[in-house]
Amino acid sequence: MEQTRAEGPIRPGRNALRTRVPAQSGPASRADGDPAARGEHVHSEPAPPGTATAPPERPAAPAPSATSAGRVPAPAAARVLAPGAPGAVKPKLPERHSVRAQILSALRDALLSGELASGEVYSAPALAERFGVSPTPVREAMQQLASEGSVETVPNRGFRVAECSARDLAELAEIRVMLEVPAVLRLARTVPPERWDDLRPLADDTLTAAARGDRSAYAAADRVFHRALLELTGNRRLAEVAEDVQLRAQRCPARTAAQAPGAKAACAAELLGEASEHLALLDALQCRDLVTAERVLREHVAAAG
Repeated sequence: MEQTRAEGPIRPGRNALRTRVPAQSGPASRADGDPAARGEHVHSEPAPPGTATAPPERPAAPAPSATSAGRVPAPAAARVLAPGAPGAVKPKLPERHSVRAQILSALRDALLSGELASGEVYSAPALAERFGVSPTPVREAMQQLASEGSVETVPNRGFRVAECSARDLAELAEIRVMLEVPAVLRLARTVPPERWDDLRPLADDTLTAAARGDRSAYAAADRVFHRALLELTGNRRLAEVAEDVQLRAQRCPARTAAQAPGAKAACAAELLGEASEHLALLDALQCRDLVTAERVLREHVAAAG
């Protein structure tokens, strides 16, 4: 199904605002024969005493026009129907953005699982055929991944999956430690202990995904947990930057290379170990045990990358 872009409104030209008013037709007006009506000065002498003078003429009332004689209904285009009123038309939202979001999610899962191999070049038309959509939303989704560093643009060919070494993964983990550990330790000193209970449902979500061996669902739940944790600082930019680094690490081929699609048992055991660290971290934060909290978070980030 080919997706098209909605064109913007057509703006009127420069001359569109200059409307010419047509001259009225009909009998000559009083101004044709009356110099005073034309604005000319008329010299008049006073009448002799005792001479009767006629009262001044009153101007004739204008003939009733079609507008004044009867009420002219507003044009149909000017009638605005309230939402829910009979005949009201609900505006249709563009579907292209939702399609692009679905394609983007599917491509991220493919990168996470290793289905899109590191170093390989994929064209938008070929991927679009696999998804059963037009190339446009696929190309837009790949451009988004390129901005995140997951793929690289190859002119006239498509997109190459970015290569990531073990050193790259270690550097990403180091950045996460530098961002998250100081922020969380500061929170441990200021956040009321009962506030940490708000994050336990998010930690439970990571356990549920881990038990299924669903790495894609676990990765998404893990990002939600860590973002919610850092958003307690009130620094939205910090949470965004840390999540971006986490995304890059999750899609690093050095991490996904050993994750064979059929090895769900081993995958579930690995993920359950990581997910349990979320609960251990919350327990330490609730008790304000800064030493344990720092150790758990450092080990968790280093293992997850």
